[in-house]
Formats: sequence, C-alpha cells, structure tokens
Amino acid sequence: MPDDVQGWLTPRAVAAEAGVSQEFDLSQCVREPIHLLGGVQSYGALIAARWDDAAVDTVSENAAEVLGRAAGELLGRPVTELIGDEQWAQARESAEAVTDSGAAAPQEGPASSGVLPLTLEGEGGPRLFDVTVHRNGDLLVLEFEPRAEGGPFVFQNFYPRVRRALQKLQGATDVTECCAAAVREIRTLTGYDRVVAYRFDGRDGPGQVIAEDRSEGREPWLDLWFPASDIPPQARRLYARNWIRVIGDVDDRTAGLVPERRADTGEPLDLSASVLRTVSGYHLEYLRNIGVASSMSVSLLHEGDLWGLIACHGDEPRRLSPEVRAACEFFGIALSLQLAAVAGREEADELARSRRALASVLARLTSGAPDDWMRPGSGLVELLDADGAVLLRGTETLTAGAPLPDALPGLPARLAQDGSVGGVWSSDRLPEVLGLEPEEAEAEGIPAGLLLLPFNRDGDLLAWWRREQPAPREWAADPSRPVRTGPGGERLTPRGSAAVYRATVRGRSAPWSPAQRAVAGELWREVSGLLTRQVVALEARNTELARTNEDLDSFAHAAAHDLKEPLRGISNAAAFIVEDAGTVLDATSLRRLTTVRRLAERMDGLLDSLLHFSRLGQVGLEREALSVDEVLDDALVVAGGRLAEQGVTLVRPAALPRLRADRERLREVLENLLVNAAKYAADEGAGERRVWVEAVRVAAPGRALEEGGGGDGSDGGTVTALVVRDNGIGIPPGQQEDVLQLFRRLHRRDERGGGSGVGLAVVKRIVERHGGRLWLESPAVAPDADCGGGPGTAVWFTLEEPPEARP
Repeated sequence: MPDDVQGWLTPRAVAAEAGVSQEFDLSQCVREPIHLLGGVQSYGALIAARWDDAAVDTVSENAAEVLGRAAGELLGRPVTELIGDEQWAQARESAEAVTDSGAAAPQEGPASSGVLPLTLEGEGGPRLFDVTVHRNGDLLVLEFEPRAEGGPFVFQNFYPRVRRALQKLQGATDVTECCAAAVREIRTLTGYDRVVAYRFDGRDGPGQVIAEDRSEGREPWLDLWFPASDIPPQARRLYARNWIRVIGDVDDRTAGLVPERRADTGEPLDLSASVLRTVSGYHLEYLRNIGVASSMSVSLLHEGDLWGLIACHGDEPRRLSPEVRAACEFFGIALSLQLAAVAGREEADELARSRRALASVLARLTSGAPDDWMRPGSGLVELLDADGAVLLRGTETLTAGAPLPDALPGLPARLAQDGSVGGVWSSDRLPEVLGLEPEEAEAEGIPAGLLLLPFNRDGDLLAWWRREQPAPREWAADPSRPVRTGPGGERLTPRGSAAVYRATVRGRSAPWSPAQRAVAGELWREVSGLLTRQVVALEARNTELARTNEDLDSFAHAAAHDLKEPLRGISNAAAFIVEDAGTVLDATSLRRLTTVRRLAERMDGLLDSLLHFSRLGQVGLEREALSVDEVLDDALVVAGGRLAEQGVTLVRPAALPRLRADRERLREVLENLLVNAAKYAADEGAGERRVWVEAVRVAAPGRALEEGGGGDGSDGGTVTALVVRDNGIGIPPGQQEDVLQLFRRLHRRDERGGGSGVGLAVVKRIVERHGGRLWLESPAVAPDADCGGGPGTAVWFTLEEPPEARP
C-alpha cells in the first residue's frame, strides 16, 4: 500500500479491511483515479475535438445512439461535419468566455464550463441538445444531453424561484440556519427525496449532517457522523474543482470512450471537469447500499478548500436539466459566500471581544515582569479560554491556571517547533499530532490542546493548553469498521439511523478559533514592544549603574590612598611629641597623644581594608580549574596558626572537588572564613571546638536550596556549594545580613580577637565577582549533635554557574 494511502486510512480502517471477505480492498478505492475512468453516463454523449483544427480526438461509444453518427465515423474527422462551422465557433466562444486565458489546466482551480443549445440534423428531423463545453488543454470537450421535454427554458419563469431561495438564505443568521434554508430550497428546486448539508471535520476528516430535508417515511440522518472513508481524498479534490456532480441512474450502463487511451498521454481522457463523467463502481455500490437511485452533490467551499457538501438522494432515476443544474450550482456558490460571511461576522465579533479582553490583560502587564503575567487575576489564561498557561524563559518555568501537565515543558522540542518568532502554532488534537493514542497521551501527561507563541529563537515561549474534552458522537456506521460484507455480496456497510453506532471521540480539546490565534499574535507584538522598551531602559540603568560603581570604586581607592599620607603624618607627629616632650608633659596629655596615635593607626588599617575592598571590584579574575583541597592547604598556612591558638580542629569529611575559580581570591575567602571560625569559637568549657569544610550539590540560584543534589539523581539545575561550618557561638538570625556589610562587627573591637569587620564583606564580594551566591545559616549544628560547642554558623557559597547557563 502506498505511503500516501496508508497515511490517509486510519489504522482501524486498514484492520477492518483485513477482515472483509470477497477480497474487498479499501485502499484500492482510495487509489482509484476517478477522473480517468474512461466513460460517461449513457444518457449523453461526449466528443473531444482539437482546439486548432476541430479534428475529433475522443468520442463516446454511444455516439450513434445519442447523436446519430457512429464513433468510428466521427473519430479523426472535423467535428464541424456534425455540428457545422457556426455552432463550432459558438462552442469555442462559450469556452473562451468562461476561462481567463482561453486554456484551463485540467488539474488547477475550480473547473469552468459553459452551456449552449445545439441542433443536430438527422433522418427524423432536427434534434435539440444542451451542450456543456469546457477547455481541456488542446482539446475542446463537448458533452451532449438531449433536450428534456417540456418546452424551452424560460428564464423569467425560473428566476423567481431562485430569487426567493436566495432571499431566504440571506436572512439566515448562523451556519446551521443557512444550511437548513439551503436544503429546503434545493429540494424544492430539484424534487429529490432527501437533501442534507454535510460538514467535514477538517480537510481529511469525517463529516456530520448538520441540516436535512426529506420526504415522509425516510429515516432521519440529522446529526449523524459518516466515516472519512465514505469520501476518499481524490473524490474530495474533484468536489473542490466542480461545484456540482449529478448521477442520473446508479444502474446506468457506462458508455466507454474511443479510443480508450489517448495516444499522446497513454491514459484515458481526463474528465475532471466533465458533467457526464461516469461513476466509480465503489460509489455506485455505496449508493445502492443506502437505497439511492440517483444523486446530486453541490460543493461548499471556504477559501478554496472543501468545507462540506449539499448531498441530494432520489428514490428513482432523475435527470436534471442544465438550467436546474446551473441554478443549483449558483445556489452552492451563494451558500458558500453566505457561510463565509456568517463565519466572518462571527469571527469579527469574537475578535472584537478578544481584543477588549487583551486590552484589559495588557493594562495589568505594564510592569512586564513575567511573574506579573502569570499571577492569578492577570487574565492571561482566560484570554484564550484555556485551562492553563506556561511561560518558558531560559531555565525558568512559570505557570498560571490549572496544575501544569508533566510533559508540557518538553513538548515544543518534541514537536520540533523552532518556527518563526511571533508565529502561532496550535492543535486541538495533540495526541494525534504526536502519533499517540489518547490513552498513551493521558499516561504521559500530554494535554489534548496546545497553542504555542515563540518569543525568540532561544526557546523562550508562552503556551496555553487545554484538557481533553471527550465528545460523544452518533455514527451512521461503525467508524472502526467502515467496510464489511453485507447481504447479497454487498461490501460497503449500510449507512443510516438504523445502523447508529455510538462512540466517543477522545484525544481532542475545544478547537482554537481564528480569533484566538489572531489575539495571541497581537499579544506577542504588544509584549515584545513592552519587553524591548524595558530592555532599553534596563541597559540604560545598567550603564549608569556601571558608571556609578566605577566612580565609587575610584573614589574609594583614591580616598583610601590619599588619606593614608596625612594619617601617617598625624601618627608620626604624635610619636615625635611623646618622644621629645614626654618628660615635660603631664600624664593626661601623654595619654591623649597616645590615643591620637592609636586612632591614626586604626584609621590606617581601615583604609588598607577599604583599599583592598575597592581593588576587588577592579582587578580581573583569573579563573582556572583547580583543586579546592590544594587551595585550602594554602589558606591554612595563614589561618592554621589562629585555629591552633584557639584550639579549633579542622575536619574534612570528604575530598573537596575541582572547580573553576581565581586561586588567590578563593584562598582569601577560605582564610577569612577559617579565621572567623577561630575568632568566634565556643567559649572554653563548652566542648571540643571544630570547623568543617565540605562540598554539597545544591539547587541552582533561583530555585529552592537544599542539600543532596537535584532530587532526581541528575545534576540538571544544580551547582556545587562549598560550606565552612563551625560549632562556635553562632550569629542571631536578625544580624546575619549585618555581618556581611563593610565594617560591621557584632562585638567590640577588642573582643573576639579584634578586626575591622571587613572579612565577610570581602568574602561576599569575591563570591559575587565569581557569579556565585553567599548565604548564612545559624544555628548550624543540631542541638542534640554529639560535637559539643555552641550552635555554630555555616557560611555557604557557590562559585560556578548552573550547567544549562554555561556557554
């Protein structure tokens, strides 16, 4: 079975075919070239003559019966020998009048044809014909239908009926009302026993009867669904090319064409635009199966696609005159336009309502912060009548509405939707798009409906989703068995209310309307403009902030450097006074001079700290892959003595990892933290004093911080944090932010080993220069821990970016 056929048939239809006796092949029905069947309905005759010289190229084998001239006599001879030069010229003129260029391609666009009366002379006198003409490449095709009895066609007698029907149609307000008016009027015009309006569910989907007018005693079909296989793809293509299709008698014997195949193509004459085209045996069998002797179909088109059909069924054979066919064709065109107008009006009304809702949403989104978009009450979910929305931005996933289905964040990549920025992609049958059964999609946590709005090519997007809405349907036949053996060898399942099969359609959500797609696109344009303005403003603020920081760093460096010189002068002057005049000064003056000298030295130390702090913002980092254990050993060269003085034991629970960092700056961080641990060790008698240095996987910044990694056994979204933990006196929670500020101490300068209060501020600045984060925990030791000492403090810091943020 070819891929295109296999792809169109549902798996259930293919399976059903396998269980059918008499070797019925549904795929053969789908493949059948119904425009190349090589015959016409026998009540009329066909002649195809070359446009340039009028020589007959193809003729139907019933020419003698219908036209009075045998096919063999006509073939190769000028058609003017049959119809005369004047009528040949009229036929050419009629064909040219209904085509734009004088040559219609047989496979492109709606077919165009004209009708004119022709007279043929014969032994029994003149015979009148209605002849339909159309251009087929280099051929002019003439289809002869004997003029029906009842006198000539009088337009003014026929027009009032058509005008009245059109007026009723124009008064309809919605699609169903339009179709109901149409079927009533077409049945009145044609006299068929049943007329239904049939709407397709998508281009290749099944169809539903949405309006019906029938004679008494016929079973109702209203609201019934018919399997997609009832009208295969090639039939739908022909319906899109021909506004009307009439079958006069399902038991008609086909009149074949002579020759059977054209010499230039090797195929039968293309009858795509023919009004007499014969009918597929499969379709005739289908019509007989549902008790139909004659039929007519009028196509309903929307924007060039087949939207639906007006299907007419007769209990007896029925021929329609070209005038009635023309009226029905005209009615089909008018109905298509009216349906488009109704749909356009409904869409315009919905779009106007959606735009008012969008204005309300945008009024709440003036801040542009994504958190603002997704908060309850923003109106974002309600804007598209969705169940929920999700914003994917970098590593962030923000949600609104109902809880997010598990699989939704990964769907854009799974759908390979790297489409155009601002382009809207939507589906109301996502499981089908992914090739999943509804049960499989439900188990995977995949919603039934999805609308994606990409913001950029980096994967940032906004999506709305909808839950599955199971839809009960009543089918005119079991859709899982569109083919089965019937009485008397009938192989196509009977259709109708007597065979109603109730089934529920799953895997679909409410459809996304054109207005909703349009308003999603407008939202992208508005939000993009808002974000662009914010980016510009943020860049301006960042530029100003960078300039301010540079000025502050320069000021701090200059102030620290320039102030040190006078301070040294003050300190030296005080020392000289004490030295030179110490014997003549009283004790109070000596004490005051000593204080001046000590304060000058303290100020000098503070300025050294300030100078060092400012340089941290100016000196570049030299990152390298290094062993934290080695850097810790270097830090102990300085800090080890202080730990020993205070009797603090260093504990390394496990080997420390390798990280990318500036070696000197990381050594400085560890030195400061170890010295602090020595300074703020537990008081004597409280137990053994310890400090632990270890590494722990934690969630990346912006996520909940917890020990133990990513929670799923992976490192996605986690980083390595280093922690220096002691069992010293601890830091009260309310003062933990204070100790990170420059020159902030929790004790007097002469307590706990002194110091300027710069150490933790330096640590914080170095960590942030690395793009990391620092935070404190106190108490850091559980009350029942078997380690003695006090509650302790843990200083956590990260130096690396999360894996997904690395270039």
